[in-house]
Amino acid sequence: MDTIRARLIYNPTSGREEVKRKLGAILQRLEQGGIETSCHATEGKGDATRAAEEAVKRGFDMVISAGGDGTLNEVVNGLSQSEKRPALGILPLGTTNDFARAHGIPKKWEAACDLITRRYTTAVDVGQANDRYFINIAGGGSLTELTYEVPSKLKTMVGQLAYYMKGLEKITRLNPTQMHISAEGIGEFNEEFMLFLIANSNSVGGFDRLAPNASTNDGVFDVLALRKCSLAEFLRIATMVLRGESILNDPHFIHFQTNRVVVQSDHRVQLNVDGEFGGTLPCTFNLLPGHLNVIVDERGESTYTKNGPGRALQL
Repeated sequence: MDTIRARLIYNPTSGREEVKRKLGAILQRLEQGGIETSCHATEGKGDATRAAEEAVKRGFDMVISAGGDGTLNEVVNGLSQSEKRPALGILPLGTTNDFARAHGIPKKWEAACDLITRRYTTAVDVGQANDRYFINIAGGGSLTELTYEVPSKLKTMVGQLAYYMKGLEKITRLNPTQMHISAEGIGEFNEEFMLFLIANSNSVGGFDRLAPNASTNDGVFDVLALRKCSLAEFLRIATMVLRGESILNDPHFIHFQTNRVVVQSDHRVQLNVDGEFGGTLPCTFNLLPGHLNVIVDERGESTYTKNGPGRALQL
């Protein structure tokens, strides 16, 4: 197998700073697998996007995102706007790693490196929220603000528990908001919602039962919107989610599939795009089918409940 050039873009604070501690071993393992790798450590918000854009300009064959979902989102934004897009490898070293979970990409760095060296790629859909791209999920409403409100240091210290701690803090302040949702091929909804989620994969916040049929290679989003409900009803639904029970048939939810959604509101509603702050409504969400070639496990997509394995190719 010929040697290829890769740019490793890593967040030194992700996953209890594992990538920073293991960087030398990671680079050595990739080199042994025929991937000539240089690296870039991110220094702040937007830096991973700029580094990915530079990697495209310099003609790298592959870009590897090492960190959490936030780092991955920035890398995706740096790659998606280019006409020629290198393959995307993922070292899931963050707290939740939703996209990696959905594609069978192992969290253990050694196994993830070995997967990247096998170079098995598949074309995945990418979402676009106004002028930003996302690969896993977008949403709006009070509870969707959790992921970017949790301090990085707290996530480094206690991991997933940080989100539950923040959720308990916010739960009594949840309020419905009047929104207008217009979906291509579905229709319009104009009512009060607690939150809405636009899922591109079947792993949402570490849960795989919120949107169990969502897939990154089916050409549609899975959209969930939670109607106005009491605190008691919300806690009942949250308990179902924590137990891994399906909520798709619950009367408080609207659920449909589409490739284009427009959400508007007269109120200020913040957007969450792959776990990061994504501005405020109004927003148009478009799906870009097969937009990126991502290195995945050969068997990873067989766990999808809808379409089975996607089209794959050898890099």
